[in-house]
Amino acid sequence: MGGTREQRETRRSYDGIAADYAANLGSELVGKPLDRALLDALAELAGDGLVADVGAGPGHVAGYLARRGASVVSTDLSPRMCALAAEREGLPAFASDMCALPMRSGALTGIVCFYAVIHLDEQARRRAYQEFARVLRDGGHALIAFHTSDAETPAGGSRSTAQMMGHEVELNFRFIDPAAEADLLTAAGLAVTAQLERAPHPGSEHASRRSYLLARRGGQDSTVE
Repeated sequence: MGGTREQRETRRSYDGIAADYAANLGSELVGKPLDRALLDALAELAGDGLVADVGAGPGHVAGYLARRGASVVSTDLSPRMCALAAEREGLPAFASDMCALPMRSGALTGIVCFYAVIHLDEQARRRAYQEFARVLRDGGHALIAFHTSDAETPAGGSRSTAQMMGHEVELNFRFIDPAAEADLLTAAGLAVTAQLERAPHPGSEHASRRSYLLARRGGQDSTVE
């Protein structure tokens, strides 16, 4: 794969930490009841169609959805993460750039993307959401999670790190404003139908506030309140 320098460094960084990431975060949903509830809702909304976990890491979110009866594939920028996802969860997994998904238009009824768009600048997120809209069929849903702020960085800010889990990395983390992100989704043809914000779970995850946006391709969904 090619891509921008940031994409190449993000891929290299996650390839390098993949095993430790899976060991440390592969069971994180056990302690995240709101995340599980939102994933349950996404699985129900997606019905019998295909769901893609985009930016899937080691595949734990895809695995959770599959155990809830969803038909799931996972994709990540990091080939090593994809190999771990396939090994750990026994589900189809492939490496790709979320701004250019190798899927036919209208192939999916659902997309989940947890804490992956934080590595994209605004222009790249616009392209990613346009891709989400392209590969979702009319009426399909996308559930997107991201960090909004922490004690050091406000919404709209960013931070870089050179060390993660004992490995040298080069990663940029964006803290995203939910209202601005809803506008990006709307511009891409994905109408936001629900939003949830929460504080961090003390001691078990990075101490940042988080936001979840549920969006539907093709207009307002009257079943979501």
